[in-house]
Amino acid sequence: MKEQLENIIQEAYTKERRNLFTFLTGAGISSDSGIPTYRGTDGIWVKGTQFHKPEEFGTLRYFRQHPEEVLQYSLFRKKMFEDVKPNESHFELVSIENMLQDRFHLITQNIDNLHRRAGTQRIYEIHGNNREIKCSNGCKKIAALPEEIKSKNIDEDLTERDKELLTCPECGHWMRPNILWFDEYYDEKTNKRFSALKKAKNSAILFIAGTSGATNLPIAIAETALRYGAFIVDINTEDNHFTKLIRNKKRAVIIREKSTDVFRLIKEIIENINP
Repeated sequence: MKEQLENIIQEAYTKERRNLFTFLTGAGISSDSGIPTYRGTDGIWVKGTQFHKPEEFGTLRYFRQHPEEVLQYSLFRKKMFEDVKPNESHFELVSIENMLQDRFHLITQNIDNLHRRAGTQRIYEIHGNNREIKCSNGCKKIAALPEEIKSKNIDEDLTERDKELLTCPECGHWMRPNILWFDEYYDEKTNKRFSALKKAKNSAILFIAGTSGATNLPIAIAETALRYGAFIVDINTEDNHFTKLIRNKKRAVIIREKSTDVFRLIKEIIENINP
């Protein structure tokens, strides 16, 4: 593995065009921080006696039927994110960014803000983030979640002041989390769809870590990078949708080790190329 990485990083480092080092991350990166995955059994939301799977309540359709419930859950997850800290994988990526500067870009599916809290600057949050809200009727620009709205414990309901602050001042509809739900499409405004694909097109290497590729934009990012000549490095503990895409491809490396260890090795290789 080390020799393979040394060879492709050396080649990428000396390229003049399409020479970006792009990292694509998902929920697996945050698991060492203690954040449960959204789709797993620990992601099930219990409200009263009702058990909801993410694919059910994580939709615009469900939000329109039960807005307070979904907003309560969003504020519960916000507390979960605030109660944990970035882990070593997050910080290793910051070190790599500091070395590569403008040649580094991070595309993440995570909404937990841990990459930003660790210090990453060049970042595209393609599933949105938990820091912002927008009108569910589509009439207002993306706005920061008001500081007055506090995170919730699992049994806390919205206050009347919360409801007031989460009402769109333009049309009176509910404000909603600025995240991608299961029944929505990627766009540029919230999801940086075109920006992410442009970075993929100009990548010399696409490192994929902590994500299985269960949604279509991450797969499109990998397909685009591959089409334009990038190396694809699949860093996951198990085979996944990306593995199917790159298996038997010459410009592909499949690594079944923890992301922290591989990121540390990548950092060391770059340091040796440009001390």
